[in-house]
Amino acid sequence: MRDLIGYGQNPPTISWPNGARLAISIVVNYEEGSERSFALGDPDQESSTEWGSYHLPPEIRNLAMESMYEYGSRVGIWRIMRILEEMNVKSTFFACALAFEQAPEVAKAAVDGGHEITSHGYRWEEVFRLTKEEERERIQKAINSSIQTTGKRPNGWYCRYGPSVHTRELLVEDGGFLYDSDAYNDDVPYFTEVKGKNHLVVPYTPDINDFRFWQSPGLIKSSDFFEYAKDSFDTLYAEAASHTKMMSIGLHPRIIGRPGRSKGLKDFIEYAQQFPDVWFATREEIANWWIENAK
Repeated sequence: MRDLIGYGQNPPTISWPNGARLAISIVVNYEEGSERSFALGDPDQESSTEWGSYHLPPEIRNLAMESMYEYGSRVGIWRIMRILEEMNVKSTFFACALAFEQAPEVAKAAVDGGHEITSHGYRWEEVFRLTKEEERERIQKAINSSIQTTGKRPNGWYCRYGPSVHTRELLVEDGGFLYDSDAYNDDVPYFTEVKGKNHLVVPYTPDINDFRFWQSPGLIKSSDFFEYAKDSFDTLYAEAASHTKMMSIGLHPRIIGRPGRSKGLKDFIEYAQQFPDVWFATREEIANWWIENAK
């Protein structure tokens, strides 16, 4: 059943580490090279591009689309990682396993940089297209691949466009996941019962997300991204005076990694870092803290 109530009028009042007032989770969605394409033998191609949902004749290979995604792995990811390193911020990578397989240098740099690696599936695909057994196999394949490219299994999970009706059950059956982020329905983590077990959800965001640059109407200038993130921060920071709040920010190397957009990310981090009681954390750090303190 759906839970339309959540915490309601009684939001949690859990303190973050060292008395921090607001937790900020920056997420880098690393998907480049795992999107649908004829190059990977798929029967259809990714339609989401810099030009919106653009469709070529169904039999024509979309080389423009492929090159837009390649920008993320060739250039954009390194620009983002330089900004994060310069600002001393650790992020969570929602990493598609196949994308890391094709760019092991990126996987190594993410791990060496202290970023958390969460599984974004084996491919950047809609899991609701899969049968339950196919999805189970993909989850295990993603885990095994991540171990090979990063040296450890992921503790978190996030699907493209949301989970299937089977996803959370499969994650709990696996038993190795600390949390998933397959929800957009709250500003803080929460527990949900899955197969008689308490399972932690660390909600994600569709709005403080650079994907809005590829949507219409959406963001245009780097200052648009900064202003929206700043407005979100200011609201959450004010609310956090009385109850717990968390802020998620979604990034994509092929999008925010473009020169004219990356400044919005750097400007926001600089703004938020002026507040001494803000905690930039990985989602794994947030999950562990919540499990320990939300009892």
